[in-house]
Amino acid sequence: MSLNKTINMENAILNLHPRRIWHYFDEICQIPRPSKKEEKIISYLVEFGRKHGLETIVDDIGNVLIRKPAIPGKEHLKTVVLQNHIDMVCEKNSDVKHDFEKDAIQPRVEGEWVKATGTTLGADNGIGVAAVLAILENREIIHGPLECLFTVDEETGLTGAFGLKEDFLRGRILLNLDSEDEGEIFIGCAGGKDTSILLAVTWDPVPSGLEALSIEVSGLSGGHSGDDIHKGRGNSNKILNRVLWTLSQKFEVRIASFTGGNLRNAIAREAQAEVVISPSDKTAFDSVLKSLSADIRNELQHTDAGLEIRTQPIDLPAKVLSRDSTNTLLNALYACPHGVISMSPVIPGLVETSTNLASVRTNPDHILITTSQRSSIESAKVDIANMVGNTFRLAGAKVEHGNGYPGWTPNPHSEILEITRKAYVKLFGKEPAVKAIHAGLECGLIGEKYPGIDMVSFGPTIRGAHSPDERIEISTVQKFWDHLLEILRTIPSA
Repeated sequence: MSLNKTINMENAILNLHPRRIWHYFDEICQIPRPSKKEEKIISYLVEFGRKHGLETIVDDIGNVLIRKPAIPGKEHLKTVVLQNHIDMVCEKNSDVKHDFEKDAIQPRVEGEWVKATGTTLGADNGIGVAAVLAILENREIIHGPLECLFTVDEETGLTGAFGLKEDFLRGRILLNLDSEDEGEIFIGCAGGKDTSILLAVTWDPVPSGLEALSIEVSGLSGGHSGDDIHKGRGNSNKILNRVLWTLSQKFEVRIASFTGGNLRNAIAREAQAEVVISPSDKTAFDSVLKSLSADIRNELQHTDAGLEIRTQPIDLPAKVLSRDSTNTLLNALYACPHGVISMSPVIPGLVETSTNLASVRTNPDHILITTSQRSSIESAKVDIANMVGNTFRLAGAKVEHGNGYPGWTPNPHSEILEITRKAYVKLFGKEPAVKAIHAGLECGLIGEKYPGIDMVSFGPTIRGAHSPDERIEISTVQKFWDHLLEILRTIPSA
């Protein structure tokens, strides 16, 4: 497969270590791979497997499995599954022109980190994919039988893991390489569920004598709705709605559109509304907005200091929401919970249950509101989904709950956990942290399909996942690589 790219050999990431990981990561960055549109990366993996003479299978849903035999003398070791997902979150800054279905990601070295230029980097989970490709091509690394599983559509529905057949894998040890904190080993994760809302609306023609404004919320950090939900970051949908609600209590504000957020598993970073107001209210309107903006910035000064709220004049729209629809929308969004609902009483610092007001979209006959809920307790996950749903049912909305996905129950007595822990201590002279994670991992679904499979998850340090601030700490990639190879060396006999 031709990647149709021009590699600048001065590209700094190609000189990073371990070089073969960064070589493959750079190649992966050239291949568009949005969730649900992974055809190009699937073709790349199939060609890679066949080029190296390895058994390569693509299942009905698009998951790729590449099997590599043990090196001579290690055939007696237990089979290990190395697992990653091949899709990436496609987020960009609003002023960046980038087509994620056609354009390559542009990685760059910035100090101790690798980042992209105005977009998500795709280190989640591209760096894990790159590490596995480096293992598959190498004939000298010590390991037993390997099954390398590359799943599709992890980010928007865990479709690949949902679609796994029970006989696809032979191994009963699994290393998930989709974690984002070097020095931490994860043995459990939250389950998740989506709740979508269709709020019917009616429209009025724009009253005469009014002027139109755009109100934009920007500059927020965003981030992963599981990993970052406890960090106190602003949600642009909640902030914009608070602004509109407060202004509507003092002035006749009519809304022509409300657009905010994007992906269900990302904290909304940007939101924008078009409104019409009376010119006679403009001075007082600006004064109230300025005061409210200062209050919100003050509230977020320690957790999301980049917040900006701006207005600019626009052409009058053709129509605006009726007063009843305006009030219903603003009241419902204000009442909708967002953020941490409860912390775990068992694992210090672990979010137990949360909810994310992910996106709001204006359509001709309804407002589409997308939310997601997470919990490490199944009943609590259902409860918070019902809480969100019933908030909007009170407003007369149609509510749909997704099927969701299961959590991964920690096993502190796991054999592969002990192997992974000892390997880390041997290499780095200190104990790794053993944790559960509030984000969803495919381990929950894989464990459901393969009862008794022994799993851990680990990886290098990634920050800002699911946002254009996504970055990977260079030094931790070498440690991740060394740790992974040491684990493979110490897998016990079958």
